[in-house]
Amino acid sequence: MRERLRGIAPSILAADFGRLSEQVATVLGSGAPVIHVDVMDGHFVPPITMGPLAVEAIAEQVHDAGAAVDVHLMIERPERQVEAFAKAGADSITVHAEATPHLHYAVQAIHDQDCLASVALNPATPADAVAELAGDVDMVLCMTVNPGWGGQGFLEHSIGKLQRLRVLLGPDVSLEVDGGIDTGTARRCAEAGATVFVAGTAVFGAPDPATKVKELAAAIGGPPSS
Repeated sequence: MRERLRGIAPSILAADFGRLSEQVATVLGSGAPVIHVDVMDGHFVPPITMGPLAVEAIAEQVHDAGAAVDVHLMIERPERQVEAFAKAGADSITVHAEATPHLHYAVQAIHDQDCLASVALNPATPADAVAELAGDVDMVLCMTVNPGWGGQGFLEHSIGKLQRLRVLLGPDVSLEVDGGIDTGTARRCAEAGATVFVAGTAVFGAPDPATKVKELAAAIGGPPSS
């Protein structure tokens, strides 16, 4: 099994796809230990984004830098697509608790592909939805906005949910946050127990993405991977 994730995870959904390799190189060069890939199918969430080919396009570059590819499947019946993303180069694969009736099976399918297995919870899904999987997952993703819509503000109730998840999961499971993450919210999420911080617009929308990665890392109390 791969090493668990930690630190700042720039999301390429907000990158300039005409300069994707260059932008990925920039944030990797600033010390980002994780590159986050948001996959949307137009069903579970309204937008359609990218698939295994996008993962394959960046995987070698990310791995050569010693970083990990973190794939977030915002799709219906994600267990059907796990193998394709694993073969494309994913190190960690996240499935939504709300997207499949066979959540434990999906987690097993991810582990069968030698990837880290993560479960995402939408804002209205209670923390205890992962109680029966606490010993099986490598990470839980707490959505801090509703998935699929850009430009949303950070949901304040997420802080209490993160605290509950940390108690439920114990100290060894990674706890990821995604949505409305900037230096202020990243700091608060870290204090609540989060250890992986997805940032898209905050990084790639900044004049200097490399500097922004370092600022976010400082906000959570250390270098990008700590």
